[in-house]
Amino acid sequence: MNIGDIVTAGASRLKPKDEVWKYKKYICRAKILDLTAGGKIVVLNEQEAHENDLYASHRVVLSCGKKQEVAIIDLSHDLVSRGEIMLFSEVLSEFDAKEGDQIEIMHMQRPASIEYIKKKMDGGELAEKEMDIVMTELMQNRLSEAELSSFITSMYIRGLTQDEVVGLTNSVVASGQTLQLGRSPICDKHCVGGVAGNRTTMVVVPIIAASGLYIPKTSSRSITSAAGTADTMETLCSVSLPIDDMREVVQKSKGCVVWGGALRLASADDKLIKIRNPLSLDPEGVMLASILAKKKSVGAEYVVIDIPIGRGVKLANQAEAKKLADQFISIGKRLGMKIEVLITDGSEPIGVGIGPALECADVISVLNNTGPTDLREKSCRLAGEILEMTGKVKKGSGFDTAESVLNSGKAIAKFQEIVELQGGKKGIKLSDVPVAKQRHIVVAEADGRVFHIDNRMLSKIARAAGAPNDKVAGVKLLCERGDKVRKGDPLFEIHSDSETKLDFAVKALEGWEGVELEKSVLSRVG
Repeated sequence: MNIGDIVTAGASRLKPKDEVWKYKKYICRAKILDLTAGGKIVVLNEQEAHENDLYASHRVVLSCGKKQEVAIIDLSHDLVSRGEIMLFSEVLSEFDAKEGDQIEIMHMQRPASIEYIKKKMDGGELAEKEMDIVMTELMQNRLSEAELSSFITSMYIRGLTQDEVVGLTNSVVASGQTLQLGRSPICDKHCVGGVAGNRTTMVVVPIIAASGLYIPKTSSRSITSAAGTADTMETLCSVSLPIDDMREVVQKSKGCVVWGGALRLASADDKLIKIRNPLSLDPEGVMLASILAKKKSVGAEYVVIDIPIGRGVKLANQAEAKKLADQFISIGKRLGMKIEVLITDGSEPIGVGIGPALECADVISVLNNTGPTDLREKSCRLAGEILEMTGKVKKGSGFDTAESVLNSGKAIAKFQEIVELQGGKKGIKLSDVPVAKQRHIVVAEADGRVFHIDNRMLSKIARAAGAPNDKVAGVKLLCERGDKVRKGDPLFEIHSDSETKLDFAVKALEGWEGVELEKSVLSRVG
């Protein structure tokens, strides 16, 4: 791969001639250290590097045979000798070098992005061309983590204008592949998150697909929750599909539920997420661009956004949610998407299962016209909104239509078709969902009435039990808000396949409050 070809598949609107390199170079022997360094970093001998006008944090182009890679240098006077270059795992994964191979080291020009990052730090507004350059150099690994962190921090502190969000969205879309179905209309949905359970996607997709509309759904894995939609769907079938396989599934069934991280859609977004996560920085403009870029990359024309509000979720009240909703609708229109936003109650979990297999059981139960009422009603509300906004049904009849698709059995049949096309078992049913070997029931310590079930705390308990990596681990609710309970009555059940992790989750309950009864806070072991 040549350096001018590093960004492919529409990854940038910048042309290779826009790149300018300084062709001062020298050759060293590879010294392999198969450990991670936290980035594309190599180590050079300090004295030799200085003789070649290279200093710590400079960028270089490395060449070995026909392959090239961009890296940032560190220096040492004892780790490497003159004539050596130390390569870590991040470079080796992209660069087929072996111990002792000759590596050509070439100077690089200082990235243009640095000026634009400084401009944003100073409170300036970036033009779309400038945003393009930052995303291009991000994809070429020309920016250090410190520089990218400064970019994220500046957007967090300074905010983004609508023009900047549109520019960032288009640049992120251009950084990866796009799904070309050649069909219309294309639908999508998204939830801004924070609600445990809430596995509406796996109900909405088969309802919409069974109604004759296309819905190529890319979903995320868990970062801090007990399960993401991709984790839950993976209980039944593969979610790591190449884009050509994804296209084939959608063309055959009209829908899919796949892991977005396995695709090269909106690739720059994945890199930005890795920078945002350590400090949990989620600038509103970046969040908007991240969500809308993924929708645009699959060709979505009609999108419904779920914004939960309430205690413990990202947005506390109606006013904050309305402000964000207006942004989604306005920016979506500029990007060629019709967006409708539903502001929903996110104060407590949706469904009874929290964790991949338990949430999967909720989904299949709802598709079979049993299961949690709140998951069924919310899914029908979201699906109904899509049916109305596409003109598939008249305004006001979406919910009833979605419910009738469920009642008729068409949604479960469509779900089974999608699961099979994604490599799962034919005719999947509730009994095919795996169950935990280890369980522990948490009971009330006093008489009372349930008045709050905490999303965050129950997700933490589920993760302590092993979710989402242990697919059967999690929490199953045995009570609802408003229930009257007596001392010793069951509140929830912890599931795990690991006795050690189950014990850890049980012991952790003493510091975590998951279910509140009137004036008493209960979440201890019964």
